[in-house]
Formats: sequence, structure tokens, C-alpha cells
Amino acid sequence: MPYQQLRELPDSVKNHLPKHAQEIFQAAFNNAEKEYDQEERAFRVAWAAVKRNYEKGEDGNWHRKLE
Repeated sequence: MPYQQLRELPDSVKNHLPKHAQEIFQAAFNNAEKEYDQEERAFRVAWAAVKRNYEKGEDGNWHRKLE
């Protein structure tokens, strides 16, 4: 099930990722779900895409990686 809007994302994504990371997650999930037709695999791809640019800090919040 592709996500048309950010508000449709799972709470685990909406409540913990900044907006830009949510956009990355949404795009990666939708592309992977379309390509593989497997929701679990699409979630793994989406989280991997987020983790390329964001990391979870010691405070439990996700922050953009510093280059």
C-alpha cells in the first residue's frame, strides 16, 4: 500500500522522524513496494534510505548526519 501523504505513514515514522526524513521514507517505501510488491521488504528499504542521511541520537531523536 503506497503512502500518498505523510500523514498516512505509520506512527513509528511520523512520531520519530523529522519531516525531511519522512519524505525520504515515503519515497523509498513507495518505490520499493512497487518494485518488489513486498511490504516487509519495502519497510527495510525505506529505513535503509533514511539511515543514509539520518541517525538516531543518544536523546532518542533522529538527526541529520553531519558530513
